[in-house]
Amino acid sequence: MDISAGIQASLSGRYASALFELASEQGTVTAVESDLEKLDAALTESDELTSLFANPKVSRGEAAKALDGIGKHLGLSELTNNFLGVLAGNRRAGQLAAVISAFRQIAAAQRGEVTATVTSAHALSDEQVTTLKQKLTAREGRTVKLETAVDPDLLGGLVVTIGSKRIDGSIRTRLNSLAQAMKA
Repeated sequence: MDISAGIQASLSGRYASALFELASEQGTVTAVESDLEKLDAALTESDELTSLFANPKVSRGEAAKALDGIGKHLGLSELTNNFLGVLAGNRRAGQLAAVISAFRQIAAAQRGEVTATVTSAHALSDEQVTTLKQKLTAREGRTVKLETAVDPDLLGGLVVTIGSKRIDGSIRTRLNSLAQAMKA
């Protein structure tokens, strides 16, 4: 399995890699990925939950009990529940969001997917997103998963980020370039 050195070097990446390998051995990568999506949604919706795991005063046992309760409530698989217990036991529950992100990257790389973040001045229509996804897939030679964001400061155009590559076609950048050229 080809995992980037950056992911492997990080603490969250090592945990995510271990979880991915276990899930691969058991043939449950899709189920674990679904479980992690549910957990990520729960973390996003609840600031209290995020702060609970980041709080150093919360003991390992309390964190494990909280994660076990969340796992049962969300109907998570046995592997995911056991993994959450390991995170709590190692006092790494605060790293859960980073582990989820790293797991997504590993799973996407294994499937031959790449994630592109597209920032635009206005929300893109479904048709525009579909067209952009097709063009980026053709350009990259592999499946592209799009994440969209809106930044009104761009004025117009798009900024596309794929890994370490950035394509900046925003009007703001063009105006800044023009202003710099006029100063010279």
